[in-house]
Amino acid sequence: MPVALYALTAGAFGIGVTEFVIMGLLMEVSVDFGVSISAAGLLISGYALGVVVGAPVLTALTARLSRKTTLLALMAIFTIGNLACALAPDYTTLMAARILTAFAHGTFFGVGSVVATTLVAPDRRASAIAIMFTGLTVANVLGVPFGTWLGQAFGWRATFWAVALVGLVAFAIIAVFVPRDRTAPEAPDFRRDLRALMRRPVLLGLLTTVLGYAGVFAVFTYIVPLLTEITGFAEGAVSPILFVFGGGLILGNLLGGKLADKHLVPTMLGSLMALAIVLGLMGFALENRILAVVSIGLLGASAFATVAPLQLWVLENAKGAGQSLASSFNIAAFNLGNALGAWLGGAVIDHGGLGSVAFIAALLPLAGFAVAVFALRTTPAEPTGALAPAGRTPE
Repeated sequence: MPVALYALTAGAFGIGVTEFVIMGLLMEVSVDFGVSISAAGLLISGYALGVVVGAPVLTALTARLSRKTTLLALMAIFTIGNLACALAPDYTTLMAARILTAFAHGTFFGVGSVVATTLVAPDRRASAIAIMFTGLTVANVLGVPFGTWLGQAFGWRATFWAVALVGLVAFAIIAVFVPRDRTAPEAPDFRRDLRALMRRPVLLGLLTTVLGYAGVFAVFTYIVPLLTEITGFAEGAVSPILFVFGGGLILGNLLGGKLADKHLVPTMLGSLMALAIVLGLMGFALENRILAVVSIGLLGASAFATVAPLQLWVLENAKGAGQSLASSFNIAAFNLGNALGAWLGGAVIDHGGLGSVAFIAALLPLAGFAVAVFALRTTPAEPTGALAPAGRTPE
């Protein structure tokens, strides 16, 4: 794999830390600002909704820029947003800063996914996407546990100062290693792109993504109170357990990408079903410390095994649309699922208690599986080829 692909991974690492680390600091933020845990959990929903809005908007605004310039501009937004988080004087300002930071997220992964697929042979596209998304998994293995420890030891603001520094480093790495576009950006035709994206197979693919990740985040958003209040772990034990989750992410991400290169549809369906089963069993496993830790690792593996297959499936269905825009829409769908899951998890906690969250969450990827099967049965099969639509040349 080319070095440029790992430069994209570095940017994904920084974004992954800022997205996920807040989950380990919900209790500190809720105490500092005097809000409930479920209200603090809305910081995840706010971030995710920022991605949903920012992905198509920034992709459209940067369409005439080179992809490298776009990636660098997005890392600058990311860094400024994290500085604003570190300096936020109240809950409202922190929410606004999180949303600002999130604007960079969807377009970075959308454009980055397309760049990744152009750096490798056609039969390695899913693996290339998976390697870029490894930045997210490494963020969970190293960044989130370290950020959680840093925030618990020195205050949650210290974590955001550290993440802003990560953003600066990622900016420098992308500037050095990602190659410039070989051709000038083509003038966008957003009407044509949106018509292509509004086709039923694409919309059903996006809905599948939303439902799958809503299940993940209905649980993962509240992983700290689940482990401390139900399983009985001390707060200091959460960071080491997050290493297990991160290890599962890396394994599932790379395995999902490798399998999707060979068998895209079976991998997508199998990973969704595996995710539903893991979430359902987690409702029981949380009562036992050993089983709880095992289930956390399996959750990470099954969650990220879906990423590369779903991303590539949507890109395949979106032929005729600009690939950066199609990719960004699916990243927005992942994060709409994050927002929905965080909100639903909070609602379940408020009305049914922590113990009900995993059982309800399992229904969501199961629904995603059903949507994907419906999409496959109602969509005529087409041969898959290069991701670039007719008349366009991958850069």
